[in-house]
Amino acid sequence: MYKFFCTFAPEMSKYKAILMDWDDTIGDWTHAAEKALQDLYAHYHLDELYDTVSEFFNTYEPYNLELWGKYGRGEVTKEQLHFERFYYPLMVNQYTEFRGRSKTQLAHEMGDMFLQLTNKYFSVLPGAAEVVRELAKKYPITILSNGFKEVQYYKFAHSGLQDCFAHTIISEEVGINKPQPEIFRIALDLNGVTADEAVMIGDSYSSDIAGAKAAGIDQIWLHKGETAETTDTATPTATTATTTATYIIPELKDVLTIL
Repeated sequence: MYKFFCTFAPEMSKYKAILMDWDDTIGDWTHAAEKALQDLYAHYHLDELYDTVSEFFNTYEPYNLELWGKYGRGEVTKEQLHFERFYYPLMVNQYTEFRGRSKTQLAHEMGDMFLQLTNKYFSVLPGAAEVVRELAKKYPITILSNGFKEVQYYKFAHSGLQDCFAHTIISEEVGINKPQPEIFRIALDLNGVTADEAVMIGDSYSSDIAGAKAAGIDQIWLHKGETAETTDTATPTATTATTTATYIIPELKDVLTIL
């Protein structure tokens, strides 16, 4: 098991547009979500259901990730995801009420408060702004995000990076989610480029990398894990693992060695 990133730099003329994920690629979603969940745990007295915030998180997060996977595949709606990710951890016991209130209503309230809190705790990942500004000097950048529009536009506006983006595509606005290849093709059309003239940068293999592959677009996988395989050619060989990408990097700054 190993990890490395590719230092092979393609000819500058190869790519004419960059497609880029937002959460945990540019914006620090993980930190904001963790802080928001801590606040929810305290505000709604969830210590009466879970001994620690970690226990609450460990119930919430796997189901939340499962729901996001279903959302990307079009199997659940935004509204279902928004509600069910908080209803599920509330149903730790058989009662339909908690502290004298309906758990259904609490789940809706928690979902709304969570989005507000993630805006409150929003920040750009360290070093990401510098990388984005450097890339924007050479390429048009299109943001592709499955995030909810009411929080994503807030983040874009407060990132200080809006002038770096040629286009921003929110999946719920176009009615297509990553990893469906059609959303990537929308980005190609907006930029007036073909699939081999664009590259996708993102941290999620299932959403960003697999989706770009399906659309015939090269990928740069921001992979912070301990294991990875990569190839510096546009077409991985048949012997590589299924979780390969055109390029794999451990830190966003390393994208500047490729582009």
